[in-house]
Amino acid sequence: MSTPPRANAPSGRDHVFPLACLVAVAIISSLNSFAGAWVFDDLPAIRDNPSLRAPWSLAEILHPFVDGGTTVSGRPVVNLSFALSQIIGGGEIGAFHATNLLIHLLAGLLLYGVGRRTFHQPVLARRYGKVAAPLALAVASIWLAHPLQTESVTYIVQRAESLAGLWYLLVLYGFIRSTEMPAGGPDHPSLPGGEGGRDDRKHPSIPFWQTLSFVACLLGMATKEVMVTAPLVVLLYDLTFVSGTLAEAWRRRRGYYLALAATWLLLAGLLAGNAGRGGTAGFGAGVGAWTYLLTQCRAIVMYLKLVIWPAPLVFDYGTGTVGGLGEVWPQALFLVGLAGATLWALVKRPVWGFLGACFLALLAPSSSVVPVATQTMAEHRMYLALVVPVLVVVLGLWRLAGRWSQVVAGLLVLGCVGLTLRRNEDYRSPERLWTDTAAKNPASWRAHHELGLTLVTLKRNEEALPQFRKAIQLEPGKAEPHFSLGVALASLGRRDEAKAEYEAVLRLDPAQADARINLGNILLDEGRGVEAEVQFRAAIRSRPDYGPGHNNLANVLLRQDRPAEAMGPAREAVRLGPADGIAHYNLGNALAGTGQWPAAATEYEATLRLLPDFAEAHNNLGNVQRLLGRLPEARGQYEDALRLNPEFVEARRNLAQVLARAGRVGEAVAHYEILVQLRPGDAAIRGELDRLRDQAR
Repeated sequence: MSTPPRANAPSGRDHVFPLACLVAVAIISSLNSFAGAWVFDDLPAIRDNPSLRAPWSLAEILHPFVDGGTTVSGRPVVNLSFALSQIIGGGEIGAFHATNLLIHLLAGLLLYGVGRRTFHQPVLARRYGKVAAPLALAVASIWLAHPLQTESVTYIVQRAESLAGLWYLLVLYGFIRSTEMPAGGPDHPSLPGGEGGRDDRKHPSIPFWQTLSFVACLLGMATKEVMVTAPLVVLLYDLTFVSGTLAEAWRRRRGYYLALAATWLLLAGLLAGNAGRGGTAGFGAGVGAWTYLLTQCRAIVMYLKLVIWPAPLVFDYGTGTVGGLGEVWPQALFLVGLAGATLWALVKRPVWGFLGACFLALLAPSSSVVPVATQTMAEHRMYLALVVPVLVVVLGLWRLAGRWSQVVAGLLVLGCVGLTLRRNEDYRSPERLWTDTAAKNPASWRAHHELGLTLVTLKRNEEALPQFRKAIQLEPGKAEPHFSLGVALASLGRRDEAKAEYEAVLRLDPAQADARINLGNILLDEGRGVEAEVQFRAAIRSRPDYGPGHNNLANVLLRQDRPAEAMGPAREAVRLGPADGIAHYNLGNALAGTGQWPAAATEYEATLRLLPDFAEAHNNLGNVQRLLGRLPEARGQYEDALRLNPEFVEARRNLAQVLARAGRVGEAVAHYEILVQLRPGDAAIRGELDRLRDQAR
């Protein structure tokens, strides 16, 4: 049997220009990504992630105590990478963007290495060996610059996808290197079908590369579930380009494949401990497998269209699903044909079969039958799968235009860079990103809801109202937009409307503690303390470990002059939220109301350490110190309260009384004269002023 020659690989100096080009492409296309803000899942997964705050605990970083549906939950390597960015950059967002870019660049360099070495494989060397480097450079450059990649690079939290892609490529690269001989050895240790070479299992370089490949696979399994297909893709690469048969691959690398398969145990353990990502993914996520599969027929065809014409790019496609096969039968037929062609090619045209199988395998974990209910379509899922259609385009150009295809590829790279830079601009602020998303995907309730939330954070509550109402119109069964609308209405003083929205939330989700607390607060302000107490107790029953529920119950009991009953919930609120100044304040009030002055003073002091500008706490601490006979300290607290709020009548009256008791009647009279101006109709204050004036005569 004659075998194709293996083309000589370029020397190290020949790689300088391609690698420099890849670095330049990655950096230029990401130049304006550093201006991007924290958006959407960045907030719970990174900015508000307690495991990323000092003091650092490696155990907590590798097992973060965050909601099961958050991007980092069950993915310790992702959370570790965020912790490293936090430590290096001091929490600055630029450090996170820089890390994302570095990961993407490294993945692009590995892709170049995998591509160049694959084109040198014997089954491809005759046709592509002499142009392996230019072809690999074209593929890696377009892949790096393509605007479909923005969601995995510019959107910080989707580092999960790009980091998994990096490990995936490193697994494959390590395997390829483990099958090659060092410089000076035979061109290739074995040929497809096991002919013409020697057994490569004992070569000294093999353990290093196989170990590297195994470690990368292990890290990938702890990064994202898409890594599940990596061992299978490596085996298929082996069958297609190296060993030729399963028996030969198993004979040569049995231990290696067993090691790769063992990494599935780690992934299984992480999945089991994460309960279907908090109920957001898996067969219990609320979306049927068949419905999800049909939805993916639409999604995958759309992804392929975006490869060729990347517009419109949509940040969030929402949770929508298709109604039945009749809606997507052309796309389903296309994908069935693609799968059938892949199976045929695996037998008749193995290289093309390998490409088709890779594309389907890379998308299968998120785009087949296992539902991801929180977002049924997402552009970042094409991060690594994008390699396949890009490679097909590059090879097609080469066959059509020969070396001129390099010019076309260069123009494509420039076009991709321009489109990526333009897309990065949408990530500059949450308002801009969600406005763009709502315009491109107007049927998404979440896009309108998130835009409304963004406007609320910008204190533009009136503008947020129509966005929340649009979200409710699109998804009337969702409690979140009703709650957000209630918050916005309450902030505008429209309490009756806000109350109606909170009641709507509780009809949809009776266990929603925040809605009960907000509703209870409105009832409390209306003087309906008994009804407010009912809401606060219900909030505690639904979430016993929720500090604000206990805090609000303590507050309503104190307002009803029931300090002894308030003591229990107040202490529980402090236990659950030791850094909550209001919780300490309520406990101080409960202690003061039951005559426990020293303990009350301790709680008020704790309040002021956390909330130094809390005028009421200064006043109440002054009252306790006054009762304990510490008049100078009490006077200082009253003066602090008045410095913070000059119209604080109670604090000024208390200060005037302390001054009068200390014999400083003139100063006391001056304060009472201000009090008369603040409360002109208060007969008690007028009487106290008259008595002090008589005393001063």
